[in-house]
Amino acid sequence: MASHTTCPLCNIDDESLGHLSLHCTFSSVVWAGVIAALPFAIGMPTGQLYYSTYGHVAKLAEEIQKGVSSVEGVEVKLWQVPETLCEEELTKMGAPPKRDDVPVISPAELADADGLIFGFPTRFGMMPAQFKAFMDGTSELWCPQRLAGKPAALFFSTGCQGGGQETTALTAITQLVHHGMTYVPVGYTFGAGMFEMEQVKGGSPYGSGTIAGNGSRVPTELELQQAFHQGKYFAGIAKKLKGSP
Repeated sequence: MASHTTCPLCNIDDESLGHLSLHCTFSSVVWAGVIAALPFAIGMPTGQLYYSTYGHVAKLAEEIQKGVSSVEGVEVKLWQVPETLCEEELTKMGAPPKRDDVPVISPAELADADGLIFGFPTRFGMMPAQFKAFMDGTSELWCPQRLAGKPAALFFSTGCQGGGQETTALTAITQLVHHGMTYVPVGYTFGAGMFEMEQVKGGSPYGSGTIAGNGSRVPTELELQQAFHQGKYFAGIAKKLKGSP
């Protein structure tokens, strides 16, 4: 585990905590990865929408994008949700610059996709503030129920195995419900990979996932395989709901 001197968010010294694993792992994971959504469309340009600080969820998003693209007739596009933190805060956190090749999405653009896959790191077992702020801005879609009936799925990143691999998705489902969206969990369709016991693995029946640890851990090959599978599986379900062969 990489050593830390002080937490960049709350300025607490590691030694004052007795050990550094819980606090600093949590701090890095709160902002690690991506708040990502993968709006995806059939027969039209599609988007994968995300917020990323250190890239954990972004990496999963790329694999999900590949999985979606592997299904004939389905296209996918990458998007970011707006950042809510100021540059000073991001600098203190050691966050790299945002990718300038990925456009920032507006809530109205969600209605153009035939399906949506949302991904984000966890904050106390729920989606973090950046993604919640974006969803709070979707009232104009909610009132006329413009997202109703669209298939939607979730993926996530947490700091440890018990850090929210199920609760982060479970608490996010409320956003889908209020918009009338059709939740498409990955279930156990990934097969034997869902029952892996010999290595640390993120993901759950709710969706693919990774475990960021102290921020230095990257998604494993198995986690990336599940992400690819989720994208491919979701695209197939969405095509059926769309009535495409």
